[in-house]
Amino acid sequence: MASQEIEALSAALARLPGLGPRSARRAVLWLVKRRETALVQLLEAMTSVRETLVECAICGNVDTQNPCGICADPRRDARQLCVVEDVADLWALDRARLFTGKYHVLGGRLSALDGVRPEDLTIGKLITRVEAGGIDEVVLAMNATLEGQTTAHYIAERLEGFPVRITQLAHGLPVGGELDYLDEGTLAQALRARRPVG
Repeated sequence: MASQEIEALSAALARLPGLGPRSARRAVLWLVKRRETALVQLLEAMTSVRETLVECAICGNVDTQNPCGICADPRRDARQLCVVEDVADLWALDRARLFTGKYHVLGGRLSALDGVRPEDLTIGKLITRVEAGGIDEVVLAMNATLEGQTTAHYIAERLEGFPVRITQLAHGLPVGGELDYLDEGTLAQALRARRPVG
C-alpha cells in the first residue's frame, strides 16, 4: 500500500484528461523513481505556471502576459478574427500556423441540456470587438458537434448587421470531432476551405 500522500497524488493525476487510475499510478511511480530530476522539474514548472498564468483580457487566451502573445503580436492580421470554443481549440489552430489573424475564445458552447446560455459565454465581448471596427472577416471555428454548430449559427445571426464577412471551417472535419485532437493536415484543409455562413 502506498502512503496517503502518494495516493492523493495518484488521485489528482487520475482526474487529468486522458489519464485513468492505472495510468496515474504508473506516472506517480515514474516520478517517485526520478524524484531528484523529473519530480523537481515538474514541481517547479507547475509552481511557475500557477504564479504567472493569466487570462488575456482581449481574446480569452491563457498566457503568462496580458494581453497574450497573440494579441500583442503586431505581425498578426487584426482584420481577421477566428472564434473558437475553448483555449485548447485556439492552441490547436495556432499550432498549425495557418491562421495569421487574431482569436476570440468563447469559453464554451451553447447547450440547452447543460444550461449554457449566450450570456454564459463571451459572445457579448465578441460583438463589442466587431462593433469597434477594423475586422473584415470573422471565422467561426466551432467544433463539428450539434452544440458547436448551434453556437456558430447563433453568432452568425448576431453579426448579421455588421459589415463583416462571416465564414466557418469546412465540414470536412469529422462530425463529433474536436479541434484539439485533429492533425495539422485536417486543420489546414478545413481552414483553406472555409466558406460563408448561411
